[in-house]
Amino acid sequence: MKGYSVVLFCVLPLVLGQERTFSWDGPGNTVAPDPINSCLTDQSSCGCCLMQKKKWELEQYLNSSMNLLDDLLARAQNTMRNIRDSRVAFSVGLTDKRRCIGPLRAATNVVYQSIFINIGEAYNSSTGVFTVPRSGVYNLAFTVFSDAGSPGASLAVCACIRRNGVALAALREIYDQDQEDQATAVLLVQLSTGDRITISLQAGCWICDDQNHYNTFSGFLLYATE
Repeated sequence: MKGYSVVLFCVLPLVLGQERTFSWDGPGNTVAPDPINSCLTDQSSCGCCLMQKKKWELEQYLNSSMNLLDDLLARAQNTMRNIRDSRVAFSVGLTDKRRCIGPLRAATNVVYQSIFINIGEAYNSSTGVFTVPRSGVYNLAFTVFSDAGSPGASLAVCACIRRNGVALAALREIYDQDQEDQATAVLLVQLSTGDRITISLQAGCWICDDQNHYNTFSGFLLYATE
């Protein structure tokens, strides 16, 4: 019995003197000591290990949140850019002083020179042409007014709105019952980029205006289709 005690006494220091490290992932998995994150292998630093884990989880959450915010910001900026690009609107009057156009032998484009609003600069006051800047559904409207000059005289107010030279809608009043007359047309139409919209005064008809702007031409993009 005494011999066994001596052997045990001699072996025990060798066993206890061995330095062994274990992974927190499970028993039996030894890992090399980490000089930077010693709390990962030091059993006495369990609290530090937990804090390290929570810190890592927080970093992952913050990174994920920042990526999500970046994505949302990019989408918002793209939406704002589309809204800015979609801001197309114009409204113009014929003139700011007393003026009549016609009657003429042939149809002619009406050039509206008094600009109320021209967002997007798509209306050209030198040619009277509205050039569609973006494909979409547009609201278009025009009003024509004429004065026969005296009671009982013949009145002829007639004009049409054209897309690339093809009539979309027309207004026509020819009779001798009134000295003055006015008419308006409003329409929704799908247009493509580059389409040219004009108001055409028909042959034999005339329109008159002054600073009251009886004759107007307006349009705006309701929504884009591209």
